[in-house]
Amino acid sequence: MATTKKVTKKVEKPKKETKKVEKPIKEEVDAKTLKQYHVSKREDGRWQVKNVKAEKALKIFRTQAEAIAFAKSVANNQDGSIRVHSKAGKLRKAK
Repeated sequence: MATTKKVTKKVEKPKKETKKVEKPIKEEVDAKTLKQYHVSKREDGRWQVKNVKAEKALKIFRTQAEAIAFAKSVANNQDGSIRVHSKAGKLRKAK
């Protein structure tokens, strides 16, 4: 008995053209804006220090005074500024 082999041809598929998707232009943010740190009260009653563009807090504190002291040290190291919010959330002072 003779066995027969199947011969398969390799068919080249045409390459798909990929379109370049342009990414949306990000808002230009100056260096000073990125170095702003906000001290604000959280819903759980604790105080947080956040960078102006961050979603998460850098650090969380029990008192506003502790949060302000930490924010001052970070702002001094980064040559930035701090914004302190009141318990109600309004801007209290900027340094």
